[in-house]
Amino acid sequence: MFPSVIVSRLLISLALVLVTAGHAAAQDRRQNAPGEFDFYVLALSWSPSFCEAASERGNSGRSAQIQCERPFSFVVHGLWPQYERGFPEYCQRPSPRLDRNIMTSMLDLMPAPGLIFNEWDKHGTCSGLGARAYFENIRKARAAVKIPEEFLQLSESKTIAPEALEAAFIKVNPGLSSSAISVVCSSRRLSEVRVCMSKDLQFRSCEEIDRRACRRDEVVMPPVRGS
Repeated sequence: MFPSVIVSRLLISLALVLVTAGHAAAQDRRQNAPGEFDFYVLALSWSPSFCEAASERGNSGRSAQIQCERPFSFVVHGLWPQYERGFPEYCQRPSPRLDRNIMTSMLDLMPAPGLIFNEWDKHGTCSGLGARAYFENIRKARAAVKIPEEFLQLSESKTIAPEALEAAFIKVNPGLSSSAISVVCSSRRLSEVRVCMSKDLQFRSCEEIDRRACRRDEVVMPPVRGS
């Protein structure tokens, strides 16, 4: 085999090792250790978009029925521990069983039992908190974010620029900046608003979350059902 070919293959192998090492570093060296993270993301889903998408897919499952038969606007998707780069998930396998009474206590904010159980398994176990304390943190985080009045009972479909949506939240939430909030879209619809918070639930910047934001010029907010 020609020396140049050998050198080329060695260089390719070295490049693959470096890429793999870089990916591991991007996922953070703490590797899913419970309680070892940098900040939270509070994910607020626009329920009417979820319900329209579920209807289009023919998804009439119990979770969709429970959520979509009620006039929800923004609902809590979850409170997610994050690294500065990457995030932990499923930090305890098997995860501690979630008490059903805790689940039912959260249905006013997270209107589907399956969602609540999944959020505990995937994200709550990474918080380093017990289940009751983790879901109390979700309630505190949601209480810390005011929803702009114009979105609470949206009676007609609204088209809005992601920047304008962020600005509406920033206006009614003192201390919230554009570097601490991002808008996520699915197809042409608004999917979520994500707010970055410190471990003590204060607004804080998060560059990586902002980089994943919706890049559309406008998103559609379907109206709140029954409004």
